[in-house]
Amino acid sequence: MEKVKVVLVRSLIAAKPNQKVTAASLGLRKPGDCVLHDNDAVLAGKVAVLHHLVKVESL
Repeated sequence: MEKVKVVLVRSLIAAKPNQKVTAASLGLRKPGDCVLHDNDAVLAGKVAVLHHLVKVESL
């Protein structure tokens, strides 16, 4: 499965509660945090919720 790197580029301070929970489920807590995940439909849905806060890079 293809891996992707998800980086939190903006703060979660003014984010909605569901966006904060989604970021936490990805393992992102503060700006600059990055995690590797498999590229699948679940990740696509989570990134859609956080599209304005994260940057996604394929590896």
